[in-house]
Amino acid sequence: MKNRTRISPFIILTSIICTAILLLSNKEYEQPENNQAQRTMQDVFPPEIPSRVVFADDTIDLTLQERRERMDKEMLSFAYSHINTMLIIKRANRLFPIVEPILRECGVPDDFKYLMIIECNGDPEAFSPSKAGGLWQFLEKTGREYGLEVTDEIDERYHTEKATRAACKYLKDSYEIYGDWLTVAASYNTGRANVTKRIERQKEKKAIDLVLPNETSRYIFRLMAVKTIFANPAKYGFVLHSSDLYPAIPIEKEVTVKDLTLDWADFAKKHGLTFLQLREANHWIRRTTLNNKTGKSYKVQIPDKNALRYNPADTKAHNPMWVID
Repeated sequence: MKNRTRISPFIILTSIICTAILLLSNKEYEQPENNQAQRTMQDVFPPEIPSRVVFADDTIDLTLQERRERMDKEMLSFAYSHINTMLIIKRANRLFPIVEPILRECGVPDDFKYLMIIECNGDPEAFSPSKAGGLWQFLEKTGREYGLEVTDEIDERYHTEKATRAACKYLKDSYEIYGDWLTVAASYNTGRANVTKRIERQKEKKAIDLVLPNETSRYIFRLMAVKTIFANPAKYGFVLHSSDLYPAIPIEKEVTVKDLTLDWADFAKKHGLTFLQLREANHWIRRTTLNNKTGKSYKVQIPDKNALRYNPADTKAHNPMWVID
């Protein structure tokens, strides 16, 4: 008989294992022809476009071709800009309870809270390339014109209550000129002079009927789009629970400060806080020191340090329509 070469048991075992791995690997990618539907990615649907939107008690007809398509673009933008849209809903839970009563008190339509949201994405520290700052994105000059202190140490463009009142004054001044709130919103974005010039040249009275700079043209439809999504976020794929929202910062008390000089870090430690925690409650404090030559009084909000620890289960939804609880 001829000699036979013996194959090592180790080689046989290795071969079996490799073959099994290869078969399993191929099976993972094999799909029966009648199961093609399972291989498709999740479908992406365009958001529903309303036939009309009410903004500041004015009904805007969106059945006109150019209006519907402009609205469609902004609805798509918000519906599929998942991070940004989710954040503004979360942040609104903290901001709207402060802003809404001020708008009401000042006689400005409640819908302008959405203007604030699209101006800053709900970020109280927002600062634009054009050097506009705060929730309402005031330029330094305009902020001062409307009574806000703007310095390196104190910048009231970042003061939620004061900046909101200043914005209300600006908006009401614009309404005296245009008599149309959506046109007021357009002028907030591009400036009154630009809107007035276009009204005169194009012989129209309302911004929605004007050829405007692209940013402003989008701006007025962004307002309507964000209001539409905020009315029912889950309808557009934003499924939140109350625990997902950002709660109000608990304020223990207000302290009046009128020192000629002050170290805010020392002030914070005196109240059992870090400078960071003090700033989170008072964004208008811009430096660690204050040089107050005139002895002006400032009201500083002191957060409750015992309530600052996050407990999502305690968070309440400002608007029940935002959540599925």
